Amino acid sequence: MSVSVPPITRYERLQRLARRFPQLDASAIETCIALLRLSNELSGAYETRMARHGLSTGRFTVLVRLLSTQESEGGRGLTPAELAENSCVSRATMTGLLDTLEKDGLISRQDHPEDRRMYTVHLTPKAQALLEELVPQHFSRVATLMSDLDDTERATLRELLTKVSGRLPSFLEP
Repeated sequence: MSVSVPPITRYERLQRLARRFPQLDASAIETCIALLRLSNELSGAYETRMARHGLSTGRFTVLVRLLSTQESEGGRGLTPAELAENSCVSRATMTGLLDTLEKDGLISRQDHPEDRRMYTVHLTPKAQALLEELVPQHFSRVATLMSDLDDTERATLRELLTKVSGRLPSFLEP
């Protein structure tokens, strides 16, 4: 007769490791794992949703940034450097995103009005039509995703994430 042994939970495994390595904070590890898992799941969900429209999350971010600038600044385009800075990606990554968006007919590049060595990026009518459909759907889905949190909980979550984000430089130290 075999005895059924209940499976060990992840937290119990962490507790065992903490006994072996006293500096291990099992609660901190468990929380970080939950945050990593959510980040991966959310990134995957974004990529899946955007792929249905022939986009990546990065390309969508660029298009929305251009749309918001166009709306607030009367059609002014952005330089690739401005887009890279605002999108938190390198200039090399931005060049690849812009090349793909241009190939797909979603952006156009125009000479910079003040510096002939530069250019600005603008949405095409095709991109504007796509965003008119996609942006309301996207924001509605984001609202649904966050609907179990009230405004106070959302503010608290943003504060907590900002605190964790502030510690990233110490995580990267050698």
